[in-house]
Amino acid sequence: MIVNLVGLISGVLFAIGLVISGMVNPNKVKGFLDIFGQWDPSLLFVMGGAVGFNFISFKYIQARKPMCVPDHFLPTKTELDKNLIAGAALFGIGWGLIGICPGPAIVNFVTLDTSIFLFIISMFVGMKLYRPS
Repeated sequence: MIVNLVGLISGVLFAIGLVISGMVNPNKVKGFLDIFGQWDPSLLFVMGGAVGFNFISFKYIQARKPMCVPDHFLPTKTELDKNLIAGAALFGIGWGLIGICPGPAIVNFVTLDTSIFLFIISMFVGMKLYRPS
């Protein structure tokens, strides 16, 4: 029960942060990615805040035992492989073309925009088709 409540509160807080930062606006994201056109550098503050917070807090958080689960769920794989590079490239291409990634897409679900529905359906189909090597 407590894990679900913590998850819900975390998700709502994350969604609020995405809305405040402008990450749910595809045009804002495309403007940030358009470095050779009319570049909008405002999302640098979002990125800087996230990287700065994680850089400072990650070692502290890692050293503590989680409160709601028995252990941290951290990746153990450290080498780069073709699946990681291909997945990152596909994610980046999709993000650049559409201007939205999975988290903001789910937050945008409430807008009832057809393109968001198509994105989310495509995302789930891709997750279903994925077969780890």
